Order: sequence, then C-alpha cells, then structure tokens
Amino acid sequence: MLIPMALAFYDGDASSVKAFALTSIVTVVLGLVLWRRGNLEARMGLREGFVAVAGIWLLFSFIGAFPFYLSGYIPFYLDALFEATSGFTATGATVLTDIESLPRSLLLWRSLTHWLGGMGIIVFFIILLPRVGFGAVHLFNAEVTGPDKERVSPRIRDTALLLWSIYSVLTLLAFVLLKLAGMSFFDAVNHAFSCVATGGFSTKNASIGAFDSPLIEAIVILFMFLAGVNFTIYIHTWRKGTVSLLKNTELKAYLAIILSTIAIITISLVAQAGYQFLPALRQAAFQTVSVTTTTGFVIADYEIWPGLPQMLIFFLMFIGGCSASTAGGLKVNRIVVLVRLCRIYIKQAVHPHLVSNVVLGGKIVDTLVLKNVVRYFTLFIFIFVCATLALAATGLEPFEAAAAAIATLGNAGPGFGIIGPTANYASIIPFGKIVLIACMLLGRLELLSLLILIQPEFWKSTKNW
Repeated sequence: MLIPMALAFYDGDASSVKAFALTSIVTVVLGLVLWRRGNLEARMGLREGFVAVAGIWLLFSFIGAFPFYLSGYIPFYLDALFEATSGFTATGATVLTDIESLPRSLLLWRSLTHWLGGMGIIVFFIILLPRVGFGAVHLFNAEVTGPDKERVSPRIRDTALLLWSIYSVLTLLAFVLLKLAGMSFFDAVNHAFSCVATGGFSTKNASIGAFDSPLIEAIVILFMFLAGVNFTIYIHTWRKGTVSLLKNTELKAYLAIILSTIAIITISLVAQAGYQFLPALRQAAFQTVSVTTTTGFVIADYEIWPGLPQMLIFFLMFIGGCSASTAGGLKVNRIVVLVRLCRIYIKQAVHPHLVSNVVLGGKIVDTLVLKNVVRYFTLFIFIFVCATLALAATGLEPFEAAAAAIATLGNAGPGFGIIGPTANYASIIPFGKIVLIACMLLGRLELLSLLILIQPEFWKSTKNW
C-alpha cells in the first residue's frame, strides 16, 4: 500500500493518503499480533494449509477494501469489499459508476490487487517466507488452479519463484509495449497489471475501447492470451524447446477454442448484423480472447450482437483459460478430459466390454484425476445453479442471474443485462453482492479450499490431516 500512498501524497490527495496510512497501520498491527500468537516451530499439515489459504484470501479482501471505504470514494463498506474481492480474485467486476472520477492512487490500488491476486498471494508468500517449509506443498496445492498441480522444480519455493518470475517478465513486457503504443505511463502500468493478471480493471469507463487503437488492442490480446496459457509451458519450452508446445493437448485445445470462436462470431457479425469484415474480426478477436481468459476488458458491447455470438460469450465464461494460468473458469484441461470421457461413455454404450483410457500429451490420465475432474465439474455446476437461484431471488432476470453467477464464479467480470459490458454491479442489492463475493472467492480458490472448511470432519483430529 506504500506505493499508492506515495502517489496520493504526490498528487496532494489527503483523503487517500489518510486512508492508505490507516489501513497500513491496521495491517502492520494485525500482522504483528498474528505473528506473536503463531507457532513458528509447528509443522504445517493439510488442514493448516487449507485454513491458511482461505484465511489469507479473506483477510486480504477485508483489509484491501479499507482504502476505498476510508477515502470516501466508495461510501458503503460492502461495496468496497466487493471491489477489493473482485480485484484480488482477478474478476474485474466493479460497483463503480464513474471509474475516471477516482484519484490515481485508488486506480493504482485496484490494479495492484489484480496483480497480487493474479498469480496468487500464497505463491508470493511462499517465496518470501522460507520458514513455511514442508507446509509450502499444502499452501501451493490449495491455491494453484487446475486438476494437476505440476511442479517444475523439486522444491515448491523454486517452482513459485519461477512462476512469479515469468509473471513479472510478462508484466514488464506488456507495460513497455503499451507505453510504446501510445498509452500514458500511468495507464500502461495499470493495464499491464490488469492484463497479465487477466483481471480487467481499467482506468477508463469505456475500458480498452476508450483508446480506440487497433495496436493497443492487439498488444492486449497477445498478453491476455499468454496469461491464459499454463505457465509451466514457458518453463518446459525454455528447457526443452518448442517440441513441448506441439505435444501439449491443453494448449492445442485452448487455441482451437479461441480460433473457432473468433471465426464463428466474425461470420455471424458479417452475415447477421451487417458488419464489415475487419471491424467484425477486430471485435470478435478481442472479446473472444478477453472472455476466454476471463479478463473482462471490453471494446464492444456484445449485447447488441446476434444471439449466437452472445451465447458463445456466455459459454466461454464457463471454460476459462488453461490450468496453472492466471485465468479463471473450469479450465481447458478439465473440459478436454470431460469431452474424452463422454466419447468413451458413448463408445461403451455400443461396445459394453470396451476398455479405454483418457490420454493427454501421450500419457494416460490417472483414474483419481478423472474422478476429481468429474467431481469438480459437478460441484461447479451445482454452485452455479444455487448462485443463479439466489440471485434470481433478488429480482434479477433469469439470464441476468445466470450471467452474474458465472461471471463471478468463473472470475470473468462483466455479464449481461444490468451487469453487462457497458454497465456495473452497483444496482445489485446487498444480499446479491454477498452471494457474488462468495462466488468470486470460490472460483478463485477452486471451490474446495473454502467449502472444505464448513465440513465438521475437516476439524476433527485425525491422522488423515
């Protein structure tokens, strides 16, 4: 918080300086209290790992809301909590009706919450705190997204350091290119943070569309795409060359989903809506990559598109990006596994005694992984349905409720209707915002890291934990 506080001081924004100073003091005091009460010699088990991950994410969200609230720019704490949670979970949903009215310090704080939460607060802590030791395995597994928690180094701390190094390099490259493309220094910093975190917060009310620059849009598309790729692929490519890219099933599926969707939307916009080819391709490419990677940047109001492109946008929110990326959603790897399981199921209906395995990248997928994918998908859809019903009870139209549920559970940001690409979440009633905050946290922490805490068995003292 010292960086945005320094910016507020430089800009002469007294209310923001006070807000950041008070929040910093509260954070330091709370940190010291927890440090003194903690047992540094105790060995961290699986239970402690889950509790630590959930606790830290909740704590960061609650504390991260204070600068918005104490500065007076977001007068209600629940709204400030919504904004902070959306930031740290890299969702990009906002309650702000006039983003450009915020001081630069708070705009920077919004983008910083994206950047910290994008790769993972816990992964960052693993690098900084060598005392975590063996417990780092549990922390890493509880936060990193995807069905397979791949380690590219024997030590978890080294893996975390590699991931954050790639993340930082991508951010720096994005900043340099956006600055060269014509953005101001401040805008380039903020959008680099948001882009690589696949968050979607912008300094402009019209998002990336405010710049009206094909070059800026192309750069943003590139880095949204790169941020949606499994980060371990970059490490394997560095070590083994491009042959690892050609063998990666998830990457090929990710590319296929994006390219096919761009083609379908472009054709639909030209044939059904009367667009010229290049404007149609420009809008289709940007919005497809933005939604697939769950970034949420906008250059076009996709609600005025024909029905088919709108439904494709809606379903892309479910899929999301690759495992071990900064993107949200179910993840491409899980979708690939589910599709192949369905194919096997259909084949076995014709040949009951057929024995077949799911193969990814030339390797047979373990039965336990297959079961976990099916369980995760089932739980994800169940929570989506429950959230949709809860939001419909607040007065939202059915499709608006469904869109809001998946836009937050999938960490995508904008939805449809009153929370569409040109709107915001300000009009949602308090109960609805609480539901959406829960969805954002559940989606970012892959459901179980939070849900497991409400199971009585989890708290019983057993050797399994």
